[in-house]
Amino acid sequence: MRPVLTPQEAGELDRATQERGVSAIDLMERAGRAVARGAADAAGGVYGRRAVVVCGRGNNGGDGFVAARCLARDGMRVDVLEIEPAPGQDGSSGANRARLSEQGLEPRAWTREHGGRVLARADVVVDAIFGTGFHGVAEGAWRAAIEALVGSAVPTVSVDIPSGVDGATGAVEGVAVRADLTVTFGAVKTGCVLLPGAEHAGTIRVVDIGFADDLVPHRLELIEPADVVSMLPSREADGHKRRSGVLLVVAGSPRMTGAPALIARAAARMGAGLVTVAAPDDVLRAVQAHVTEAVFLPLPRTSDGGVSGAALDPALEAAGAADAIAIGPGLGRDEDTAAFVRDLVARSPVPVVLDADGLNAFEGAARSLRDRVSEAVLTPHDGEFARLMGHAVDDDGDRVAAARSLAAATGTVALLKGTRTVISSPDGAARINATGTPVLATAGTGDVLTGAIGALVARGVECFDAACAGAFLHGVAGRLGGDRRGEGTVAGDVIERLPEAISIVAEA
Repeated sequence: MRPVLTPQEAGELDRATQERGVSAIDLMERAGRAVARGAADAAGGVYGRRAVVVCGRGNNGGDGFVAARCLARDGMRVDVLEIEPAPGQDGSSGANRARLSEQGLEPRAWTREHGGRVLARADVVVDAIFGTGFHGVAEGAWRAAIEALVGSAVPTVSVDIPSGVDGATGAVEGVAVRADLTVTFGAVKTGCVLLPGAEHAGTIRVVDIGFADDLVPHRLELIEPADVVSMLPSREADGHKRRSGVLLVVAGSPRMTGAPALIARAAARMGAGLVTVAAPDDVLRAVQAHVTEAVFLPLPRTSDGGVSGAALDPALEAAGAADAIAIGPGLGRDEDTAAFVRDLVARSPVPVVLDADGLNAFEGAARSLRDRVSEAVLTPHDGEFARLMGHAVDDDGDRVAAARSLAAATGTVALLKGTRTVISSPDGAARINATGTPVLATAGTGDVLTGAIGALVARGVECFDAACAGAFLHGVAGRLGGDRRGEGTVAGDVIERLPEAISIVAEA
């Protein structure tokens, strides 16, 4: 897993490293040199090239001063521009500003006119305006400088994070730099991983500037192919279908017969040895037309054709013969059905993957999910999260905080869907999946994800890992489907690409 740092964690890492005897000025020197190397690469070399380094205040600006000095030392012509320079800068940043004279450099205050002139003849620009602590909207000269960088055709290298991007959430509330390369230190920052900040970061280069491995926190991590490979189960040479994982699917209603079919098909493609679909008779007849490999369990129905409370005993009996249950998609909002869901989740003897109307059954009562026998994975989108928790995702400040709050409140693994899906365990350990694609924004793909995760849980993968691996492979399969079908990609295309996604990840 690749660690991802919040701005607070990055600051704590700096302080802890200095307590180990590495000075702040040494850290800044190493960071600035790394930025200079990135700028030289972006410019295609240093000979005959010109760089513009735009510096703000604090450590980010200090890194820019070091980069400017190093580029000038290596033979590049350099213009250093300061935005509203603070009088009498001290500390590491002030010391490195003073050292610019060693290379015959004198910073000039940013003005729109002068900035435009030097940018027009530059081969690369270094964005050292704001650091990871930025949030809100840039105004005045700060905004003008960022607008000038955005409007130029010059390759841009950002220090730690593109200026104007919220370092914690990736939010862009005003104007923000669009970097070609972001040079970051120790570990990638959350603002460069979460959207829309990720779209501004360009290529991300993580460099070592002397942080000890044992000091780098791993509370938040980015899922990578090797991680998924280590999570995936393998079949035993003498195995059979029941030892390959039995998934019980409780889903569907007369108006939504596609959901259980998609879940069952996805689970089979993810390697579940046996899938049982439990639903009322009318629903099962529709599912049977599309799913030939599953077995089927008819459940008592309500007056409008949904699953009734009388289905609890047969569902629990089927759960006793299964390894996991996927519950929720397409069940509808009938209160009798919702009560059935709450009882089944509470009493299920095997882990539960809960989605869609299964989540809606707990509207405003997320904490009641703690009253259950087995582990559970929740897979809400933003709307379902809001119904569960009684407030919007944005009210938590960022998607990582939202996923963590849901996991803590419910004692479950919480997977918050999105192009940057976030998965959190109840203890706050969290992971980000970056394989999502816009083609997954179509009906039924959430059901595919439910089936994929359910299959992995049924095959013996721990819930947290199953949610991470399922999300990663779902995203890869979505990209593969999109490559083949483009805008016409549908959920069934994603299902058919799941085996290919597993093979590609295994070979990565």
